[in-house]
Amino acid sequence: MNKNYINRIIEKYIKRKLNSSGALLIVGPKDVGKTTTAKQFAKTVYAFDEKAKIDFYKINLSTTLSGDKPILIDEWQNILEIYDLIRIKVDEDSEFGEFILTGSVIPLEDEEIEGKIFHSGAGRFSFIEMYPMSLYESNESLGNISLNELFINKNFSFSMYESPSSLEDIAYYICRGGWPISLKIKEREDALEVARNYYDAILNTKTNKGKRYFKDTKIAERILIEYARNVSSEASLTKMFEKIKNKNPLLSNYMFNEYLEKFMNLYILKDIESWNPNLRSKVISRVSSIHHFVDPSLAAAALDISPSTLLNDLNTFRLFFEDLVIRDLRVYSEYSLNASIKHYRDKSGLEVDAVITRRNGEWGAIEIKLGGEEAINKGLSSLRKLKEKIDYEKEKEPSFLAVITGVSSSYKTKDGIYVFPITNLKD
Repeated sequence: MNKNYINRIIEKYIKRKLNSSGALLIVGPKDVGKTTTAKQFAKTVYAFDEKAKIDFYKINLSTTLSGDKPILIDEWQNILEIYDLIRIKVDEDSEFGEFILTGSVIPLEDEEIEGKIFHSGAGRFSFIEMYPMSLYESNESLGNISLNELFINKNFSFSMYESPSSLEDIAYYICRGGWPISLKIKEREDALEVARNYYDAILNTKTNKGKRYFKDTKIAERILIEYARNVSSEASLTKMFEKIKNKNPLLSNYMFNEYLEKFMNLYILKDIESWNPNLRSKVISRVSSIHHFVDPSLAAAALDISPSTLLNDLNTFRLFFEDLVIRDLRVYSEYSLNASIKHYRDKSGLEVDAVITRRNGEWGAIEIKLGGEEAINKGLSSLRKLKEKIDYEKEKEPSFLAVITGVSSSYKTKDGIYVFPITNLKD
């Protein structure tokens, strides 16, 4: 065990997947810790990360199927043929937890895949998307409020906690992001460079054949910048396209959509879909997605935003803070609760930032507010209105309602709604 390893919440999810499938593919952004975490489970490791190794294993590929299980194949996409070999091996052995595949998430062109992967792997492979670290994993949340506990315990004992972080701290967490390497850097100014370096690397991503993934990096960057300007909103993609095209006449709608898809394939953009519950009224729910990055630091890097910028622009700060909270909620809900995050918007103007839904129909609703009594009260009002609209003959009662803040005291209202800072939450 690596003494410098930072424990990740995803570990419990990896265990469940290894106990239920022959091979596990861990995907996600580069430098998020996929390989490091996978090594905590692997007993044998093969890395296709250097030309000499790749050349050797291409000739002796079957050797990578031998060894103590689980076997980790790192940078597997550099030898695509391994995918089908593992599928066949899993079929033959009919055992669980034999292989783990990780990679640097470099998307592949169709001509590179053709003739090398002959089967989807359905039924043999399971998949996990790994996110950057939550504040609890980076030891910046006290973790004295459990999301799981909010779901299962209607009488959750809720103490008065003061916010352990300042607004300055929250602004820093946003701009630094949840990249594991950044925690090894003592000086805050230096740690902020990690996300900026990664942002530059995204725009210069290359395929397995050394081609630029984005042929026009200026257009690619303009798309990321426009997305960052509309983070935590349901802004129209058509309007984004038109705004970029005004300054870049050669941009086509096809290219715009192609680049958006590529950013999603790189696990950089991660929108959340709408929740459509059964309502008592005939109010129509809106179906637009809310735009988010996989980590708020990438949006900050796109706009060249620093912590001091956020502190001087509270409107932008609020939107970026929402992006941060959504990242943490993804980690806590997906890995520990088998739950998904959606949002609620309807044509009456009611909005709720996050609705966590479980497979058994349980749900909890969350409003995200940076802080301030007026904003918190607005969040409480939205949650009460949503609760009143639900048709409880067809939907379960909410397991909990909560307002998550950046800075505030934690408390429970008389009608049972929780209010607490994100730096008190864990899975």
